[in-house]
Amino acid sequence: MTYQPYRITGEDRASPWLVTCDHATNTVPQAVRGGALGLGQADMGRHIAYDPGAAGVALALGETLGAPVLTSNFSRLVIDPNRGEDDPTLLMRIYDGTVIPGNRFADAAELEHRMALCYRPYDAALARMAGRRDDTVLCSIHSFVPQLRGRPPRPWHVGVLHSHLDPRLALALIARLEAEGDIVVGDNQPYGGHLPGDAVDRHALRHGRPNVLIELRQDLIETVAQQRAWAARLAPLLEGALADMGGPAQIPVRA
Repeated sequence: MTYQPYRITGEDRASPWLVTCDHATNTVPQAVRGGALGLGQADMGRHIAYDPGAAGVALALGETLGAPVLTSNFSRLVIDPNRGEDDPTLLMRIYDGTVIPGNRFADAAELEHRMALCYRPYDAALARMAGRRDDTVLCSIHSFVPQLRGRPPRPWHVGVLHSHLDPRLALALIARLEAEGDIVVGDNQPYGGHLPGDAVDRHALRHGRPNVLIELRQDLIETVAQQRAWAARLAPLLEGALADMGGPAQIPVRA
């Protein structure tokens, strides 16, 4: 079979929403070091290799919203599609205290190989899907580990990330999540919301498209039932937040 670095589910769905999952799988393509990066199964099952639970939420959310879903089909350790091409974390050599043997001595030629095999096809698919209509709204689904090694536990159930360049949808969603009363919401937590050159920057901010990046704590989305429950809960909140900000009107495109 020919390797495909991404999957599109529901491409013909009519919603303006586009749901993405940049870190959907821990797959290492056979064409990358024979399909292995020198890590054991336990490490490849950790958050360092992908976002556990995020793909299930993204797929269920797309189904509920009637929206297409784009998911990656390569580990973030192969190359990270949520980074700009000049980002030093594009190809990680150590992550959360774990050395990645297959990346330790990766040179410029190896980086270019992975860019051509994985990063650029995924990026092109995202560009095509985001540009399929004038009123696209981008919702990127990620997950975060409850506690990094040597760090305090993370209290948030959901993190909503946004850029100062266009926080409209994210702030509206935060307000609706907080109004639920039983959700601990991180406003640009556990990470800052704007990384120049990242996927949201490339495919939403630079085009004036409304956008939000949602981080869900991994222990809350371990099972299919949990994933579908969170998707069912998020969908009306997202639709309400979009209505609160006046619908999918775009902001001026950045120069």
